[in-house]
Amino acid sequence: MKILIVEDDARWSSLLERAVKEAGWTAEIARDGVEGDHLLRTGSGDAAVLDLGLPGKSGFELLKRLRASGSTLPVLVLTARDGLEERVAGLDAGADDYVVKPCALTEILARLRALLRRGGGSGPVLRYADVELDPARGVATRAGQRLTLRPREYALLEFFLRHPESVLTRERIYEHVWEHDFDGLSNVLEVYVRYLRTKLEVLGDRLIQTVRGRGYAFRHGESGPT
Repeated sequence: MKILIVEDDARWSSLLERAVKEAGWTAEIARDGVEGDHLLRTGSGDAAVLDLGLPGKSGFELLKRLRASGSTLPVLVLTARDGLEERVAGLDAGADDYVVKPCALTEILARLRALLRRGGGSGPVLRYADVELDPARGVATRAGQRLTLRPREYALLEFFLRHPESVLTRERIYEHVWEHDFDGLSNVLEVYVRYLRTKLEVLGDRLIQTVRGRGYAFRHGESGPT
């Protein structure tokens, strides 16, 4: 799931990008009104976070152009303008929800999940064996029991479920889930695989298989070394 972020404040755009990625989603960022206009109209996002006070073109203008084009992209307006008139104007321009800065990142993520549930914008539920993950709701279950996962564990499970039965190298997993170059020295991947295995195996057989010399595969099979 991809979130389009149009925010000219470097600190806020960085915080939003990190929060979105830790939620297991991806982000694409524009930092002024011109870039934002292009991103909203051509980007393949599932939802957008839009600041109103942008250089070049205002957020109001971007919203009006987006809706005039017929787009139904869910848009969460994020702005320091907290007056009633500004909120009404933002909603009238086409915003689906409105949050005033400063605010908690957890609130922004919760509101995005709500928009995605209403719009159905995150794609189908991912399933393999008795494991399910609903990207829109941010919920993972096994055998009908909800799993309590840290953000990285959630992102790791989602990556496995998007590539079931495929052998995924450590490099590929690490670079996708952590978005850093794999240095071959850190054992952080092994640690999180162990965490995720423990939570899954309370409810069923092992599904995260170690493929010696290659990486991991999410599939039925013999239990490998941890």
